Amino acid sequence: MHHRSRRPKALGIGMTVALSLALAAPAALAEPAADPDPVPGLVAGQDTATPQLVTGLAEPAPGSPAPAALAYLAAHPDRYRIDPGELTEIAAERTADGRHTVRFQQHHGGIPVLGAQYLVHLTGDGAEQRVESVGGKYFTGLTAPTTPGVPAAILRDVALGSLKDPRARAGATAEDRGPVVLPGGTGRLAQHFTVYGTDPATGGRLVREVYVDATVGVIALAHDARAPYTAGGTTRAEAGATAEPATGTAPDAFGRSAKVNIGHLPDGSYQLTDLTRRATIATYDAAGRDYNDFNGGIPADILPARSAGPDFPAATGSTGATDAHLNAAIVYDFYRDRLGREGLDGKAGPIVSVVNVTSDGEPFPNAFWNGKQMVYGGGPEYQPFSVALDVAGHEMTHAVIEHTAALANLGQSGAMDEALADYFGNAIEVTARGLSMSDPKAALLGESLCRTGTPEACANRRLDGHRSTVNDYLGAGAGLDGGGVHLNSTIFSGALWDIRGSLDPLTADRLVYRALADYLTPLDDFVAGRDAVLAAGRALKLNRAQLRSVAAAFDAHGIRAGWQNRLGVDSRPLLRDVSSPVAPVAADGRWVMSDNDPGTKKPAALYTGSTTSPDTPTRLSPDDGRVHGWAATDGRSAVWLAIGPDAQGKWGMEVLTRSLSGGPVRSLFHSAAQQPGEVQISGNDIAFQVTDSATGRTRVQLSHDGAPAVELPLPDGHTLSGLTLKDATLGWSESWTAGQDLVFAPTVYSIPTGKVTAQYVADAPNGGSRPVAQSTLLAGGRLLWVEVPGDRTERSSIRSGALDGSGVTDVLSGTSPYAPPRSTISITASDRAVTYGVLGSKPAGGWSNAALPKLWQIPITGGTPERLSCNRGGQYLPAADQGTRVIWLDATAGRTDLVVRNRPVGSC
Repeated sequence: MHHRSRRPKALGIGMTVALSLALAAPAALAEPAADPDPVPGLVAGQDTATPQLVTGLAEPAPGSPAPAALAYLAAHPDRYRIDPGELTEIAAERTADGRHTVRFQQHHGGIPVLGAQYLVHLTGDGAEQRVESVGGKYFTGLTAPTTPGVPAAILRDVALGSLKDPRARAGATAEDRGPVVLPGGTGRLAQHFTVYGTDPATGGRLVREVYVDATVGVIALAHDARAPYTAGGTTRAEAGATAEPATGTAPDAFGRSAKVNIGHLPDGSYQLTDLTRRATIATYDAAGRDYNDFNGGIPADILPARSAGPDFPAATGSTGATDAHLNAAIVYDFYRDRLGREGLDGKAGPIVSVVNVTSDGEPFPNAFWNGKQMVYGGGPEYQPFSVALDVAGHEMTHAVIEHTAALANLGQSGAMDEALADYFGNAIEVTARGLSMSDPKAALLGESLCRTGTPEACANRRLDGHRSTVNDYLGAGAGLDGGGVHLNSTIFSGALWDIRGSLDPLTADRLVYRALADYLTPLDDFVAGRDAVLAAGRALKLNRAQLRSVAAAFDAHGIRAGWQNRLGVDSRPLLRDVSSPVAPVAADGRWVMSDNDPGTKKPAALYTGSTTSPDTPTRLSPDDGRVHGWAATDGRSAVWLAIGPDAQGKWGMEVLTRSLSGGPVRSLFHSAAQQPGEVQISGNDIAFQVTDSATGRTRVQLSHDGAPAVELPLPDGHTLSGLTLKDATLGWSESWTAGQDLVFAPTVYSIPTGKVTAQYVADAPNGGSRPVAQSTLLAGGRLLWVEVPGDRTERSSIRSGALDGSGVTDVLSGTSPYAPPRSTISITASDRAVTYGVLGSKPAGGWSNAALPKLWQIPITGGTPERLSCNRGGQYLPAADQGTRVIWLDATAGRTDLVVRNRPVGSC
């Protein structure tokens, strides 16, 4: 439900994502007509020669549906470019009007391709059967290896390393889900893990789906899991196996008596088990157990809610059990009677609900589908969450989506997942309660949950807010709400709700369900969702006027091909749709960054280009099958890391350097057990950190004028971070333990003299903790750093120290109204200006584009900060070039672009 941000969520995935799930909207290939057909006839696929959608067909395909569909695709190789041998049937559905939809999963070398599903829609039977449309995702040109090149133990360790916070990693586990091929270009073999950790803030479970490149051993893709669950366990639907159907009464959460279908047990008692439908409906009382106890199914000691007689006691209502039981039946009936679907899984599988859960002994005001059952909590300010039929319908629709389109929980596909759950949750409630579409509460989600206040104030979302892509799309990075899966959902659900208002509601429900079950595939974006609904409309024989009204609803919400191009930006793109967004670097008019090869999508390579004029990026790193990235540059040369098997097949990490103008690639360091990082370059000097995997000891290596790297001395017990290098000077933040204190000291080291020339140790305030110094940078003949106060109520400062230790000044004081909150700042600097990014936290009024991370710039000598850019989306990972010019990763357009501005815009 994600009500008031209390739904258990997986760890944010940060910026390391190697697969763009919000694919750019494809253009329809059909020529426009004077009265254009609103249904696209042919939509080209992206990153594949196979079309994404073909409609308006009537071609023979006699025989049993699945073999006939395969034979049809094989008979048209030039049109579809599909190898039927790579397809495996995963679902075949027959609709009430006699149509068949066969859904296939693509495999490469026997390994499933992530999100690659292709569908064939047939009408008629036997010799009269014909194909009326096809579509989905099938990726041509895959040549990825099918055998891992990295040991399984290393792949698992890399997956666990996706949890960056040590508290999250404590006790973390990684469940191996098997190999998968990530699509795009030649493909990428990955090992899929579900990683379970601990939320440091709440103590609850964090869950991430992590895909580790199996040839080089780095994270290729990671995203939030929908809910915390593990494989195995039981739904305990067998609880009804020994019971006989019966009826009784039970009070709801408001004390009103309701008739309930129950089970009569051999011992004479009764339980909340509805045996009157093909799908068993069972409702369990957790009795205050933690919601995490139900991740693997129903514990053996938890039973369905019970009563000595057929009339259940008041506690059955106050815990929310009665409402959960009744609402599960309503959801089942809606899908069966209205849409022809037998249960959440389409196979009359059991529907299990668990009520009265807590979180670490505290109230749990939330509801979610955990992959096996519904889980409901409540709280002092809220009713039991099972009270809200729209919430129950929303969450159970996630189960329907899992068993149909299986939309990825990231970016636009994840937002459509939420949108479809919003739509059906509200449609179920409106239908069951007999509300009209014009009722003020019809478009509200979760409006009945609060014990006080108005429905409008209580509602978590509303579907009649008229949000559109151009005006309202939140350009969230992948680390925030999975790229905006909740933040942007009502753009799409609003269009669907408008369709329900313009068509007959039954027609609209069948239309949206047909799109979900028969046309959508896991990686679809908003425009593909529009195409799916329109194609479903043609299959349902909607007339031209109805199809135009459907298209008009999507138009009104800005969901049409090319909508990203209508968003105004004040930056200039350097590289569009970055698929492996790690931090860029820049100096002297050149940028350097790693990205997947735009043509082949091979493992990430290092590229360079100009920050001042558009040009084609030049590849710096060799094409050796390894991942290259994590670079530094001085504008003339670059230094970076390469990870993966070397020419002899031995896995390891290597430090490489090369001139930006070309020439040989030179190796400075290679090891399988020692982990290099934080590489830096300035003229003839190259420095990097090395961490021993066994001991955790970190040291600095320095290479001067091409000589082999040597280790710099560091006192015993001391460690460092934030390595920086400029003009024969090194800087870092050194830390050590002094008594009960952890001391941080920004440190300056002169390479020519081989001595520390400055070390700034901040004193602890009275009775407080010492401040933390981080993000050290050498610029403008000074050492800069971010100082995070030990007092959690204060804000961070940007400080500047002389290289000879003669004094410290504030570039931006923590008392300034522009000072960023503690621990939420990243900085970059040229010799003239400091640019910092405010990462921020969720504001009291909820997320908006204005509240997303933004960049500010201030003179290096101090002054008043100015906004660098007025781009409305998230602005991440800035890198200073010359003067006031800065490059950064920008998420405004629903994708990640590398962009540049020459000077701050001032105010917005």
